[in-house]
Order: sequence, then structure tokens, then C-alpha cells
Amino acid sequence: MEIVHVYSKLRSEFGRQCLFSDRPAELLLDLPPDPSLTLSFIQKNHRDQAVQACWETSEHQLNTERFETGSCGINHMEGGWPKDINPAEMEQTIRFRKKVEKDESYINSVLQLGSVMEHCIRQNNAVDIYQECFEDEEEVEEIQEPPSAKTVNVFRDPNEIKRTVTSLSWQPDGGRKLAVAYSCLEFQKSSKDMSLDSYIWDIENPNRPEMMLKPASPLVCLDYNPKDSHTLVGGSYNGQIVFWDIRKGNQPVEFSSLEHSHRDPVYKIIWLQSKTGTDAFSASTDGQVLWWDVRKLAEPTERLVLDPSREGNLDQALGAISLEFEPTMPTKFMVGTEQGLVISCNRKAKTPAEKIVCTYDSHHGPIYALQRNPFFPKNFLTVGDWTARIWSEDIKESSIMWTKYQMSYLTDACWSPVRPSVFFTVKMDGVLDVWDILFKQSDPTLSLKVCDKSLYSLSVQDNGCLVACGSQLGEATLLEICSGLSTLQKNEKSLLAAMFERESKREKILEARQREVRLKERSRSEQSREEEVGREEGEEDPKHLIARAESDFYSLVEAEVKRREKKDEVMKEKDICEEKDVKDEEQRGTSE
Repeated sequence: MEIVHVYSKLRSEFGRQCLFSDRPAELLLDLPPDPSLTLSFIQKNHRDQAVQACWETSEHQLNTERFETGSCGINHMEGGWPKDINPAEMEQTIRFRKKVEKDESYINSVLQLGSVMEHCIRQNNAVDIYQECFEDEEEVEEIQEPPSAKTVNVFRDPNEIKRTVTSLSWQPDGGRKLAVAYSCLEFQKSSKDMSLDSYIWDIENPNRPEMMLKPASPLVCLDYNPKDSHTLVGGSYNGQIVFWDIRKGNQPVEFSSLEHSHRDPVYKIIWLQSKTGTDAFSASTDGQVLWWDVRKLAEPTERLVLDPSREGNLDQALGAISLEFEPTMPTKFMVGTEQGLVISCNRKAKTPAEKIVCTYDSHHGPIYALQRNPFFPKNFLTVGDWTARIWSEDIKESSIMWTKYQMSYLTDACWSPVRPSVFFTVKMDGVLDVWDILFKQSDPTLSLKVCDKSLYSLSVQDNGCLVACGSQLGEATLLEICSGLSTLQKNEKSLLAAMFERESKREKILEARQREVRLKERSRSEQSREEEVGREEGEEDPKHLIARAESDFYSLVEAEVKRREKKDEVMKEKDICEEKDVKDEEQRGTSE
């Protein structure tokens, strides 16, 4: 069926009717050129335009959902046996095999399949797929590119009132997401209109956060669970511990009660290596380290007071501002304090006093960063005041390596997870420094101005290529490091091990020398004290003074007598030698 639509219109709306007829050409108007008007005209430049006889197309980019792959396997069990035979019974299987082998059909099938199998085996043996064809070729050394870094993305705080990025944590599975904690740590600078939210960002989408975390108090620290990429734990400004499962939404699943939480802001929280994967411990400036089970955050499972006198007095405790835990050393952990001390602790000690093993007097101010080297756990990095220092567990008097004093305050640092000799530091002047201690110890290998405001936090992705820096303006800047600083170099581990050992020996020698000097000074001070005590006692008893004066007088007289006797003997020997010389001269004169 054909559908026709008829448009209707009045004749008067069409206008005057056009009447066409055939007639010769007719000139209606002729305008000759006017030379006087040429000055008013501007000659147009020639323009070439190419025309392509093809369809015009446009290109668009679209981020599609990532395809997640999963590996699965099939376990082939031994089968094909009759129902009345148990494969686990050796006698039954042997009896059945003998019975089958005597069957003519079995023999014929083996003969037929044997030729096919032999052909396949010969094909496989024809070519050695594991043969190395270029064994004798010399390896061409790659040209080392200069160290560099480029900004990939900048994640800005979406709120009007900007807050400081106080903590950064990478998602453990692939590192495609970045959890960022925002809070204002300046005293009495926070306002009522300031947001409490923190965010999880997709590193490929800086325009909008992927998820919002809604705590009751601003988050100072945040950490992904290394065993479960869907769970996070955070430390709040009011001292509470908060636990999220992002599959259940942006509200906390569990949070600690105020009466059993920290009394000050929680500056660091770390997941522990455990079978359940639900254990964590936190540190705060109230002088306590608390252990938690995130399944039940009503109260901490364990508590340690950072009292250097080992008396457990909270009034004398040192405020903790950084924390370090190495999974390969499950019983040991280290705490960096506001007073510049690093406290080494043992969790499995029997008494609270034994849990504090030793201390390292490292910096003039708070220790903002503390991390063990992932390749050499006995060596750890600290950052405080204007320097970064590398320590050895065996040497407590001083660090084995350190940077020179910088012009700006250092606020955070971390080791590279890929290269054992590389570490990163950020400063209050907005500069990111990359140090390669095998290449240069006095100055950073790469210095990059990230922003104009202070940088307060730093985190490196597990593959070592991406570095995230958090600033005071609420910006988390993502930088890509060049391959030279994110790829393990040849013999790097052995060279760094030799360097650490050499520096440790040097510090041990200097430490032993200082002990000797101290012992000598102590012995001298003790002798001087004894003399002073003797003088005081002698002044009290005049008989001792007279006896000492007599002994000193007689000793001086004896020394003078011995000196004169020795002088007389020397003079006699001299006279004898002169007489002998005179006699020799006389004998020579008579002989002549």
C-alpha cells in the first residue's frame, strides 16, 4: 500500500504567476569602469584551497569499560575404568590391564594409532623451539636517557574550601585507583563549612572522583587493604578508626568508639600481615600505638605507650607521627616521634617494658616519614627537619648516609619499590626530589617543581612508574617517571649492598673511636676528682701537708744530686779524652 501525503495551499499565497516566452537578449544596464575608484579598492591575496573527492569523517574517543580476564583450570582425574573396578586398588587395575592387553581389538587399535603418534613425535623433534640462535652476539648497551618526569593528571579537591592532601594510598590490584585523604591540620584554621569527605579517584579520569568516602571527622590517613582491594581503613582527626567496604557504599562499615580511640589525630595506620587480613595498627600524637581488628572496632586488641623510660606513663609518652611495618619482619615495627626519636619495638615481647627495644636520635624535629628499604630491610629511611637520613639497625649512634641540609623543610619521603637505590622526597617549596644514591649522594638526580604551594604527602605505585604528590591546595598531582629511574639496573643490588656495608663499617669504626675518647675523658675527670678530693683532705689535716712537702723536698734534692753526679762524670770523661788527644799529637810530632 502506497501512502501519499498531500500538501494544500491557497493560490493567493503563491504570488504572481510567472509567464515565460522566447525573445532575444536585451542589455538592461552597462557600468563602465571608473579609474578614480581604484584607490578605494584593496587587492585580495590569492588563496589556494585543495579539494579532496572523498567523504568527510570525524574521529571521536570513548572510554569503554575494561574487560576483566580470569584464569581457570580443569583437573583431569584418572578415569575410564569400569564401575566394578576401583582405580585405587593396584591388584584390580593390574588384573584388568592384563585382560585388556590380551584382547585382539586392543592390539589392532594400538598398531593403527602407533604410526599416527610416531608421525607427530617426529614433527615435534624436527625443530628445537627452545634453541637460542643468537647466543654469541654481544649485548648492545642501551643509551641512558637523562632523568625526567612528566605530569600525567592533577586531581583537585572538588570543594570550594580547599584542604590539604594528608595521605595517599594506591589500590593494590594494578594501581588504577588512588585513595586521597583530605583534612586541615593547621591549628584553628578549619571552618564549619569545610567538607569532611575524602575521595577515591580513577587515575584516567581527573574530572570527577569515582567514589566519595563520608567519615564523621576529616581523615588524616588512609590505607588500602593489600589483601582485599575493596576495603580501606582510615584514621580521623578526632582519633577514631574508620573501616570501609566500598561494595557496601560510601558510609563506614565500622568505626571505633571515642572513649577507646586515640586522644589526638591519627597520623598513620597500617595493615598487618595476618591470616584473616583484618588486623591493623595505628599511631597518634597522644603517645599510643593501638592494634585493631576491623571486624570489631569497639575497642583495640592491644595497646603500647611510647614512654622511653619504659614505665608506661602516658604523661611522659612521645607523640607518634610516623609508623613503619615490614611484612617480612612480622614482630618488629618502628615509630617516628614528634621529638625526633625513632623507637624500635617488638610486639611479641613478654612485658610492655621489653616491647621498646631501642631508640635512634635522628632529627631536630618531627619525623614525617619512616620506611625500610624493600630490598634491604635492615636499612631504613627517615625524613625530618631539613635532611633525609639512611640508617642501619646495628648502628644507633648516627646514620650511615644523609643528604645535605636543604633550603626548605622536608615533609615526606619513600623508597622506590623497583630500584633499591632510589628514593623520593617532597618539600615545602613544592619541589619533588628524586635521589639515586649510587649515582650521586650530595644532590638529587632529578628536581621537579610540582606546584607553587607546599607538598605534604607522597606515594609511589607498585611498578615504580607513577608517583602521586599531595599539596596544601588539595591537589594530588600524578607524575610519570622515566624508565631509567623505574627500571632495575644491572648489578644494582650488589653495588648498593656493598655501599651499605662499607658505610656501616665506617660508622662502627668512628663509633668505637668516640667510645675510646669518652673513656679517656672519663678517666681524666676521675683522676682530677681524686686529686681534688686528696687536696681537700690534705688541707683539713696539716700532718699530711707536712709529710707531702718533705717527700717532695727530698725527691727534688735526690734528683739534683743525681744530676750533678752525672754532670761530673761527663766532665771527667771529657778531660780524659782531651788528654788522650794531646798525647797523640805529641807522638805524631816526634815521629815527623
